Amino acid sequence: MIAGITKPTAGEVELKGRRSVSDNQGDDVVKFLGYCPQENVLWPDLTVREHLEVFAAVKGLRRADATVAISGLVDSFKLHEQLNVPVQKLTAGATKKLCFMLSILGNSSILLLDEPSTSMDPAGQQQMWQMIQTAIKNTEKGALLTTHYLAEAEAICDRIAIMVSGRLRYIGSIQHLKNKLGKDYNLELKVKETSQVNLVHSEILKLFPQAAQQERNFSFLTYKLPMADVHPLSQAFHKLEAVKHSFNLEEYSLSQCTLEKVFVELSKEQEAGDFDEEVNTTMKWKLLSHSDDP
Repeated sequence: MIAGITKPTAGEVELKGRRSVSDNQGDDVVKFLGYCPQENVLWPDLTVREHLEVFAAVKGLRRADATVAISGLVDSFKLHEQLNVPVQKLTAGATKKLCFMLSILGNSSILLLDEPSTSMDPAGQQQMWQMIQTAIKNTEKGALLTTHYLAEAEAICDRIAIMVSGRLRYIGSIQHLKNKLGKDYNLELKVKETSQVNLVHSEILKLFPQAAQQERNFSFLTYKLPMADVHPLSQAFHKLEAVKHSFNLEEYSLSQCTLEKVFVELSKEQEAGDFDEEVNTTMKWKLLSHSDDP
């Protein structure tokens, strides 16, 4: 709907001062918008090179500029051997890389990315994340990303919107969301000797009275610690170092709640009917500094 491909049943979309992209038929619309759909909408008989050259021409790139841009993208995603291969013979990962390359080709000022990393290998995902950040950092450009891979959202997004059961539950910065709904810390311990597990458990409860055990699997223990038990962090780590040496722990980690765990908590609250707060679903496209907080 944002790209103007599907007509919305209600509401309005405003990008770069335009109320609806579909109402603008000029070449400038094609040039400022880069779109990577979730489905494969490429021409099966055209090669990777032919796709890139066609999209560069549509974007209005001069031949010399197109050659440089295409070469840089191919180098970044290591698709040299696939340049003359028809799309129908590409792997799913290579096809997804091509879809993303076409969306970012031409220095688009707005990127619409729908599950762009699906089927990509880890190296390709990391490269894509870096390219998105580089494209919009310190510029008047922006990207709208939809993903089920919450680590991806946490890695590249300044602000997020979370939907649960078809309803918008949150819009804002990741840190604000963690502070609001993910106040607990996660403590994980791995004990070398299983005979020490009960002693380690008793010691953790002694040092962190409000600790709630989440998992206990042979030599692996996990706890949820409220912020009051953890702060100051220096003191918490001092206690854990003492436990490590006293009980010969193999390793431990203390970390803030991840975005994925926050999402799980939101889902549980939605199912239980405990999250009744309404959010303002009006979203306006504007440049936000890293210091902005909802």
